[in-house]
Amino acid sequence: MLTDTKLRNLKPTDKLYKVNDRDGLYVAVTPAGSISFRYNYAIHGRQETLTFGRYGVGGITLAEAREQ
Repeated sequence: MLTDTKLRNLKPTDKLYKVNDRDGLYVAVTPAGSISFRYNYAIHGRQETLTFGRYGVGGITLAEAREQ
């Protein structure tokens, strides 16, 4: 499960990577260092992904992401 400390310590790599939280929520970390909250869900048997905010200054917090 993610915490604010874990999010602050995520480092970019040469490829995008994902870190799971819970209930389909995860963050995607880009090579540029951007951390975005994403949510995986299924509708009519089809897998969908919703990106709904960036973590950090001017973005949303982990608690806000979990509420959405």
